[in-house]
Amino acid sequence: MGGSTHDSTDFESEADRVAAAIRDQILDGTRSPGSKLVERDLADELGVSRVPVRDALKTLVGEGLVTPRPRTWAIVREFSPADVADLNEVRSALEVLTFRLAANRRTRDGLARLRDVLDTEHEAVRRNDAALARRAAADFHEQVTMLAGNDLLHEIGGLLKSRIRWLLLQHEDVDGVAEEHQALYDAIAERDVARVSTLILAHMGNIRYLDDPTWRDDDPLLGGAVGVESTG
Repeated sequence: MGGSTHDSTDFESEADRVAAAIRDQILDGTRSPGSKLVERDLADELGVSRVPVRDALKTLVGEGLVTPRPRTWAIVREFSPADVADLNEVRSALEVLTFRLAANRRTRDGLARLRDVLDTEHEAVRRNDAALARRAAADFHEQVTMLAGNDLLHEIGGLLKSRIRWLLLQHEDVDGVAEEHQALYDAIAERDVARVSTLILAHMGNIRYLDDPTWRDDDPLLGGAVGVESTG
């Protein structure tokens, strides 16, 4: 049986803070795929020495968001169609388990936090703020992972967190995704594990990601749902 998952309270180093700043810029599209990341330029921009920048870039290489280049620079990773397909296959397996566990183990406090994230997503959709809606949608999935209450699952997810979050930020149908998240929230709140299983499979099959031509109708994990664009 899984234990409760706790947020880390470890000290955040300067390299961690630099990595967080660059990570956010990559995920929100401020730094586009293929753009250069030069140690000297980043150090000047962020007001730090080159040492924490170098360490931060190593961290981001390990997370799969940055591709190293010789000497003192790197580039923002350009995810290929094959990369996206691989991410979706792994995500499909993890998400079903995560959402089922969340429905079975959710707590009142955890459900309230999930409700707050969902409210943010709905409000962003109402304001036509697609960027905020996508961020809230990604937060929704991360909060469900916390609700699952399985430390090992959380650890495995942590290894892929940045790449999965990048993927979750690429969807184009913010209205449809928000409505599907509402249905998932309701099923989790009702502890309806069977309905959650059905909804999460449909949800993953309905989402069409930007710049992803790789969807197949014969995906064994999604039961042929892949490639169907969400209608909201």
